[in-house]
Amino acid sequence: MTHLQAGLSPETLEKARLELNENPDTLHQDIQEVRDMVITRPDIGFLRTDDAFILRFLRARKFQHFEAFRLLAQYFEYRQQNLDMFKSFKATDPGIKQALKDGFPGGLANLDHYGRKILVLFAANWDQSRYTLVDILRAILLSLEAMIEDPELQVNGFVLIIDWSNFTFKQASKLTPSMLRLAIEGLQIFLHGNNLNSLHQLIHPEILPSEFGGMLPPYDMGTWARTLLDHEYDDDSECNVDSFNAPPKDIEKDLSPKSMKRSQSVVDPGVLKRMDKNEEENMQPLLSLD
Repeated sequence: MTHLQAGLSPETLEKARLELNENPDTLHQDIQEVRDMVITRPDIGFLRTDDAFILRFLRARKFQHFEAFRLLAQYFEYRQQNLDMFKSFKATDPGIKQALKDGFPGGLANLDHYGRKILVLFAANWDQSRYTLVDILRAILLSLEAMIEDPELQVNGFVLIIDWSNFTFKQASKLTPSMLRLAIEGLQIFLHGNNLNSLHQLIHPEILPSEFGGMLPPYDMGTWARTLLDHEYDDDSECNVDSFNAPPKDIEKDLSPKSMKRSQSVVDPGVLKRMDKNEEENMQPLLSLD
């Protein structure tokens, strides 16, 4: 085991060997192979090419050198082409902070049976008066950047669950083609539809909150936000002007946690909807969540 694998448990080390083709004897050579390809894309500013950073992309592409480089190039190309997305790219940015506090994204306390981190979004909780869809996307990307620092998650991965129940026409009107493209280029997305049975085939009910038909108590959307914001989670100095002008009772309502809007209707059995092979190959996600 090399120092680059120091954060992995014995079980995860074995998983990396068997499933990702990670070999400690050739690890530095694998990394250098990817680093040597950087010169083939002089149009991209590769801001990081250190061993630990390149290793993330090798793990995401099962140590296929060229595919790992393609993902690395896409990562920096996306950032280069969307510079405004990454200005003030921190949890305390007002828009990102409010999105995080409303659970965009939230994270479940337990990992799934594959050791993956489960991120959750309840789309209907989007308060368009306080932050934009771009703020939500920025909050998701920032969260993934923070989580991918964990070598265990680099091997095991992430799952993002988006619940569209009670998403309104007014909210949907903000989903412009350009915004959807921005999100799709940044994230790999799977849809399970209005079907909890297919969701439970992927993620066991034992680790899911009651909103997803799981066995755990109702979901606390502030768990992940408190992790990122720490003591600044309860700092409300960045509230908008309207909140300061509102009566005290309205301010209290504004800042209190929103209740989940998940539909409690019974869902019919169905199958998981996934993009077909051509769509999946053409998308080339910035950050893989599988």
